[in-house]
Amino acid sequence: MTELVGLEDVRVARELISGVTRVTPVESCRPLTAALGGPVWLKCENLQRAGSYKVRGAYVRIARLDPAERARGVVAASAGNHAQGVALAAGLLGAAATVFMPVGAPLPKVAATKGYGASVELVGSTVDEALVAAQDFADRTGAVFIHPFDHADVIAGQGTVALEILEQCPEVRTIVTGVGGGGLVSGIAVVAKALRPDVRVIGVQAAGAAAFPPSLRAGEPVRLPEFGTIADGIAVGRPGEITFAHVAKLVDDVVTVTEEDISRALLMLLERGKMVVEPAGAVGVAALLAGTVEVATPAVAVLSGGNIDPLLMLRVIEHGLAAAGRWLRFTVRCTDRPGQLASLLREIAEHRGNVVDVEHQRQNPRLRLGEVEVALSVETRGAEHSDRLISALRASGYTVTFADQPA
Repeated sequence: MTELVGLEDVRVARELISGVTRVTPVESCRPLTAALGGPVWLKCENLQRAGSYKVRGAYVRIARLDPAERARGVVAASAGNHAQGVALAAGLLGAAATVFMPVGAPLPKVAATKGYGASVELVGSTVDEALVAAQDFADRTGAVFIHPFDHADVIAGQGTVALEILEQCPEVRTIVTGVGGGGLVSGIAVVAKALRPDVRVIGVQAAGAAAFPPSLRAGEPVRLPEFGTIADGIAVGRPGEITFAHVAKLVDDVVTVTEEDISRALLMLLERGKMVVEPAGAVGVAALLAGTVEVATPAVAVLSGGNIDPLLMLRVIEHGLAAAGRWLRFTVRCTDRPGQLASLLREIAEHRGNVVDVEHQRQNPRLRLGEVEVALSVETRGAEHSDRLISALRASGYTVTFADQPA
């Protein structure tokens, strides 16, 4: 049987990272507090050094290497946050670091990892493929492999997040956090169940990369045949052996959220919380907003990271607005006669829709002679307003379709 990390391991880890990592703030979240009917707090690891909680576990793991091991250098694999945590920790501890990242890793995360002094190799399309390459590098060169989640030192380091939560919010009854490989939720559960057994620990995965639910049903780690999500930081195809043992014994539940749920959460955090958070860092908030899991308040949701690619942020904001009914993309088919486009735009304006862009098409084989197709992007004030606008256009005789509907 796998030996679990203990509370004392986490306390020792806290001594190691003292003065190195930040004690990140806990901020109240009014929208979630209103939605859940009780206090909800956000543990802001997006404000941690290197932009995520990962530096905690990485520093503990590298600090515990002996001088000979550290002299051989370290190697890691990551989509970005573990990469930056290892690069920063290795630099602080005087060890050379090589990091393998998927080819599609966000450019800001690649640049930041290099900026902390690590050598970066882009390999494969997933973290799992990068892990294989990193392990091979370790075997060939003697560098010490720093696993992103499946090591007792890493779990102990991540567990320091929970020590801070229990001190900052001693009345907490539920802790919700994102789950990829399981290092963070394992460390949090170790502390919570040792100091406050009544506290529920809930893990959240993106539905498109949820390896823990089938693994828990099977009683052992199960590899997903394929996976994908905008939450690249938790896109892991198989739980670790050590983390699986912790989650199976200590974590109360693991739930999933959709891409739309994640987009809505990111938008709310940006608009209402003034928080820049990456998709993986927002899945806990997404679960609370979507009502995926019933929680007892006071609750704390961990914002595990803030390293988001600005280009992805633009797409996610648009997606979140669409999911909230505040951004419409649709096509109107109408007769091709002078003044028809102006009439259409005037009707949208009369219903207080804000037209963002327009594409006017006459040369389309789907169109009948004398027809024109107008593709529009329109800002609205919410789902109810969107429904009223579309109903009004159809009542005026326009044929309105959406991308997922046949013409």
